[in-house]
Amino acid sequence: MFSQIGELIFANKAVAKTSDFTMGLEVEMQRVDEVGNISQEPYPAAIGDEKTNPWLTNDYLETMPEMVTPAASHSLDAMHYLYKINNALRAALAPGELLWPLSMPPKLPADKSQLRLAKMGPKKEAYLKEWTKRHSYSEGTPCGVHINLSIDQHIVDLVKEGFPNKFKDEKAVRNYLYAVLAQGFVRYRWFITYLFGASPIAEANYFDKGKGLDHPVRSIRQSSYGFGTKFKGDYTDVQSYVDRIKDGVKQGILTSDYEFHGSVRFKGNQNLKELPKTGVEYIELRMLDLDPSSSVGVRTDTLRFIRLLASYFIMHPALQPEEVNRVLDNADEMNDVVVKELPTEPCHYQNKALAMIKSLERYANQIQLGPEFSEILEDLEDRIINPKTTPSAKLMNYVENGSLENYALRRARRYQEAAMESLHPFQGFAGDHIPDADELKRQLDK
Repeated sequence: MFSQIGELIFANKAVAKTSDFTMGLEVEMQRVDEVGNISQEPYPAAIGDEKTNPWLTNDYLETMPEMVTPAASHSLDAMHYLYKINNALRAALAPGELLWPLSMPPKLPADKSQLRLAKMGPKKEAYLKEWTKRHSYSEGTPCGVHINLSIDQHIVDLVKEGFPNKFKDEKAVRNYLYAVLAQGFVRYRWFITYLFGASPIAEANYFDKGKGLDHPVRSIRQSSYGFGTKFKGDYTDVQSYVDRIKDGVKQGILTSDYEFHGSVRFKGNQNLKELPKTGVEYIELRMLDLDPSSSVGVRTDTLRFIRLLASYFIMHPALQPEEVNRVLDNADEMNDVVVKELPTEPCHYQNKALAMIKSLERYANQIQLGPEFSEILEDLEDRIINPKTTPSAKLMNYVENGSLENYALRRARRYQEAAMESLHPFQGFAGDHIPDADELKRQLDK
């Protein structure tokens, strides 16, 4: 059953637009040497200055490059940009350097203070040092995929015109729709963790001696042992989201609003307190582990599935405001169960997962999506029925002596060799000029 907004969109034959998100990707990986140690090489000079290049920068460590694509109209375009930027990074690596393809870091030094924090300027470096004191070096090292989604303007305009008494202006529509999306993704984070979790074990020295997990899991990165603050956001609406984070900073739980690393973040104004007034421009989804079966850490089919989920959330009834926190707190508890399950065992919420995938299949048929979506959903349904086909369970086939190092290095070498065969790797980051988004897209499309 569609919501009132969903009925309006369906009646105006605009359902396709609900999955036509402008999409940007951010992917972090670790630089390692040829035997799987954290690299000791300096930041690659051929990819520009990490402090000023927004498209290839560093995250937590100096050895943790982050590739950022310009916003693309289609997921295929976003993947095209990501491949080009990924190849540019690989071409700039020192001889023998590789990109580690797993979310969990390679073996860490016993003395983690030897790890080099990213050189991002005095303000960012001070933040990283303070963050490390509050958390740990290990907790900052997991890598993942962030997906930025921006709703098609046609949908925003249609909802504004269709519900003039509910929304005073376009910003109100945006804030409402993005809140609906955020609630949906947080509510079904456990579902995404089950389907795409790919960090079952940790390498040497990630955990301190005598600590850690006693068995493989679906996703260490998405668990309480992974990256990020354990501070919970309030997704009731955009103002509640901002107020909650501001309270966290005031209470000293967060060092700054930047430290909020929830699974979904509202984006659109660098000054967080102004966000409700200026309006959300996109959401950042932070719940995907790196997919080691892809050289760039994510597959096109995964992006298509995320788009389908987002469309589904827009078209279906939203949570009542008074129910949001209760439902999402329960969803967090469900995710805590799922992340810690043995990867090869059925999910505790298998029946719920099957019901959700069936609902998505019906929705895809209703709105007449193409056969590629049916194939994606069939594959994911099989993952639910047969947990041994999930990414984390597949990785368990390659564990040797409690480690995935040999597997990761084989993959890393294969991806590096393939990138080196690229005829014309992108070299647009080598000079002093920093391309803006439109310029970069033109250069990457050549």
